[in-house]
Amino acid sequence: MAHQVTLITGDGTGPELAEAARRCVDATGVKIEWDVQEAGVDVMERTGTPLPDSVLASLRRTKCALKAPITTPVGTGFRSINVHLRQAFGLYACVRPCKQYQGVRSYFSSLPVDLVIVRENTESLYAGVEFERGKPETAGIIDYINQHSEKKVKTGRDETGITIKSISVSATERIVRYAFEYARANGRKKVTSVHKANILKFTDGLWLEVSRNVAKDFPDIEFEDRIVDNMCMQLVQKPELYDVLVLPNLYGDVLSDLAAGIVGGLGVAPGANIGPEGAVFEATHGSAPKYKGQNKVNPTALILSGMLMLRHLKETSAADRLEKAVADVIAEGKYVTYDLKDNRDDPTAVGTREMAEAICERVRKG
Repeated sequence: MAHQVTLITGDGTGPELAEAARRCVDATGVKIEWDVQEAGVDVMERTGTPLPDSVLASLRRTKCALKAPITTPVGTGFRSINVHLRQAFGLYACVRPCKQYQGVRSYFSSLPVDLVIVRENTESLYAGVEFERGKPETAGIIDYINQHSEKKVKTGRDETGITIKSISVSATERIVRYAFEYARANGRKKVTSVHKANILKFTDGLWLEVSRNVAKDFPDIEFEDRIVDNMCMQLVQKPELYDVLVLPNLYGDVLSDLAAGIVGGLGVAPGANIGPEGAVFEATHGSAPKYKGQNKVNPTALILSGMLMLRHLKETSAADRLEKAVADVIAEGKYVTYDLKDNRDDPTAVGTREMAEAICERVRKG
C-alpha cells in the first residue's frame, strides 16, 4: 500500500529542490502518492495568503509532509509558515541531525562528528508571544512588572517592546523524554540538556530540573547538562564528544545552525518536525530566492530530509540506501554542486537536477 505524503513545493529555489528530493525518494522504489501543494510568496501573490487552506487540509489527511524552503521576511511581512505549521499540528519536536560526510568541506572534516539537535518547538522566546512598543497593552505589562517585581523595566513605556518566554513542566518533560527515547532507539549513548539556568532561574531552571528528573528513567543513557554559551564553545572545540542535544526553542534554532556549520553548512543539514498529529520534513536552510530558476543550489539537505521521512514511515532499508547514495556522490565529488567543490568557481560543478540524478542512479544500483 502506498504512503500518502504532502509535497509542499515552497518558493524561491523551493520548487527545484522539491522536485529533486521527490525524484530521489521515488528512486528507492518505496510507493508514495504525492499530494503536491504550493505555499509561500509566489502563491501569496495569487491567493492573498502564503499558506492556503488546501495545504493544511492535505497535511491533516496525510499526516506527513516533505516541505521545500519558504521565504520568511525579516522584521516585517507575514509570520513564519514553519512556526505556524508547528503550532497548528502540534509538531513539538524539531530533530536536526548534523553529520560529517566525506567530501564536504569543513574545518572539522577530520573529526567523526555525528550529533543530533532535538529542539522544543512550542515554547520559549521563539513562540512569538510579543507586545509591540508603544501599545497600551505593552505599557500595561511594563507597569505591572514595575509594580510587582524587584527587577524593574528601566526604559520608557513608549520605547520598550516585550517578548514573553514560557517554559512549562509538561512541554519540557515531553521533549526531554523524546530526546532520550530517540537516543535509545537509534543507538545513541548520551543526552545533553542545554540551558541558561544560572541566570534564568524560573524558566531555564525549571527546564534543567525537569531534564534531570526525566533522565532518571533512562539509566542506560548518559546524561549531562551544559550552559548554552559554554555549549557553543564546546561544539567549536570538541564537537565529536556530543551525541544528542536537547534544547529549548530559541537555543535549538541557534545551535542547530552552529552544528550545521561544523559539518559543512546548511546545504547538508536536514530536519524533521514531529508531533502526535503528523510530521513535516524540511531542509534547515532558507529559500535562496536570488538563485531561483538557476538550477544551481545544493539539494542535499532536502534529499536527506526525505531520508528522515522514509525512516519515519518505517522504510528503513530505503532510507539507508538513499543516505548511502548521497554520501557516495558527495565523496566522489564529480556530480556535485558548486558549494561542494574545493573551489566554488570550479567549472565542473553540476546543477541541482544533475546532482539529484546522480544520487538517483546510485540508489538504483543499490
